[in-house]
Amino acid sequence: MRTSRQVVDYSLQKRAVLRELLAGRIGTYDVCDASPYLKNAARFHGEPTDHRCPICRSENLIHVHYIYGDELKQSAGQARTRAELPVLAMTLREFQVFVVEVCPGCDWNHLVEQFLLGRDGLAGEAEGAGESVAANGSTPRRRREAQR
Repeated sequence: MRTSRQVVDYSLQKRAVLRELLAGRIGTYDVCDASPYLKNAARFHGEPTDHRCPICRSENLIHVHYIYGDELKQSAGQARTRAELPVLAMTLREFQVFVVEVCPGCDWNHLVEQFLLGRDGLAGEAEGAGESVAANGSTPRRRREAQR
């Protein structure tokens, strides 16, 4: 798959929620509340993992990929399989992907990560050496030279 940009990992937040659960400050009903839509998305579009559910420890977790972006229009917010993401990344300029883990047994769900995909990242890589081009066509170096 094409390289993802601006990756945000939510594993520390997940660890904090599990710590709160083990300490008894929150209950399992607070964290095991997957909606029927999320469970259906996991069933039809999800990617099974080798990781056991941290709550029930009887089922393997499933990752669901939700996509959002201006170019998606009515398709924004839909779950997609992991295999569809590279195709979308080649055709769309930029879109956000949110990965949610779901347990089909106890309804545990948590946001795992989010990242950007799309063709927009290729423009910056082709220019090289960190020179990003502004809307008016100037780079940071050109703007500095013009200020002198």
